[in-house]
Order: sequence, then structure tokens, then C-alpha cells
Amino acid sequence: MAISGIGQNYYQNNVETKRNTKNVNGTEKFALEKTGSTQELSEAEEMELFKKEFYAELERIPKNRTITNLAVNISEEAFKNMKDDPEYRAKIMSALQRDLTSSFAPLKASLLITVGATEKDYRGDSWSGPNNDSEFFARSQDSFYKKTSGQKDRNKELLEEYLEKRAQAKRQQQELLDEKIAKAEQERSRLAKAWAGDRQMAAASNAYDANVMTETAAGGDTLLG
Repeated sequence: MAISGIGQNYYQNNVETKRNTKNVNGTEKFALEKTGSTQELSEAEEMELFKKEFYAELERIPKNRTITNLAVNISEEAFKNMKDDPEYRAKIMSALQRDLTSSFAPLKASLLITVGATEKDYRGDSWSGPNNDSEFFARSQDSFYKKTSGQKDRNKELLEEYLEKRAQAKRQQQELLDEKIAKAEQERSRLAKAWAGDRQMAAASNAYDANVMTETAAGGDTLLG
């Protein structure tokens, strides 16, 4: 595997460090195993450095003002091939430079570039107009590089809409619950008053009946006398 640039220095420094940190009581096999695991780790970190350098170079390309939303999808195989083949990397970067500085008509275009393992797999898709970006946002969710206009990312919009709808539904449920509780309280109060009124009516009726009986009995004594 060809290793160059910052990654080469990083790789060599790590390997030399591991070679110089043998256990004094260990064996040569142990040292070789440590060196081998360090090499695997450095390869992964070397790729991470390559991606960061590629991203930084991509960031420096001046985008045409007609491109309001931009995303670049790069497969892992494409990264590997560009890392191993500087010529392929140069061709891809040249194509990106060409497309990112091109003008789109009408204005406010969304551009999605896909970079594959070979030059034949390189392609660009664009959408124009504020109402034609749904496919762009759907296909660019996991892009390696993504820059959008001042408008919010569609995913964030959908999330905010969902959260707002859920909060609104909770508010409506709480309002319905409060309304049911209020109605239940009103009904309870009405029944309590009605029950209290019935008790008063019954008491008054009993008192009236008792008074009538008393007066009747008193009048009867008078007649008999």
C-alpha cells in the first residue's frame, strides 16, 4: 500500500514507537504482534487523515452562486482508489472543481454529486426551484460533504414539524382531559346540590307532615271534648 504525505509520517512514527517499547521479559513474537496491530491501526487512521485532507481541499473550491444546496456522496471504495491512485484522485478533484464552479439556470439549484470506484461511476444530479428539493434532501442525508443555503435542512424541518405536532396533540389531549374533569366536577356539584336539596325537601316534608298530624290530633281532642 502506498503511503505518502502526513499519513506517512504518522505511520512511521507509530511503528517506530511500538518497536522501541518491547517488554524486557517478552519475546520477539510478542513484539511482532504489537507491530502488526499498530500497522492495522495506522492504516485506519491514515484513511481518516486522507478524508480530512480531501474534505479541506473540497471546502476550498469556490461554489458558483447559483448552487444553493450542495452534497457530495463518496463511496468507501472510491476513497480507497483515490488514496492508492493519485492520478484518479486528481481526475475526481478536477471534475468536482468543474461542476462546483459551473453556473446553473435557473438560479437556486440543488446539486448532488456521486463519486464511485471509477470515473464511469461519477455523476451529478441537480434540482431547480424551492419546491423541487425533496429528492435532494432525501438522497443527501449521509453525504460525505454537504452545504445548504440559509434555509433549514429538510430533516430538521421534518423533525421540528413532528415535535410541534406532538406537542400540539399533547396540548389538545390535556385540554380535553381538563374539560372532562371540569364537566365531571360540575356534574358532581350539581348532584351534590340536588342531593342536598332532596334532603332538605324530605326534611321539610317530614316536618310538614308531623305538624299536620299534631294539629289534627289537637283538633280531634277539642271535638271529642
